[in-house]
Amino acid sequence: MSVNPHIFHLTALHRRLDEAVRREARRRGGDPFRVPRLKKLKLAVKDRLASLMRRSVRAR
Repeated sequence: MSVNPHIFHLTALHRRLDEAVRREARRRGGDPFRVPRLKKLKLAVKDRLASLMRRSVRAR
């Protein structure tokens, strides 16, 4: 069984967003709206991943 390229891409994007959230949270004098925006994007990616995973499990 191979990994769906879309799932792989979204997983990598989720990891990059997680790293960006951590970097921005540690940054002094950063944009106060950037962390919530990044978290919202990260959650949207997570929801999309969950949807794709459910669909791939049902397709078996």
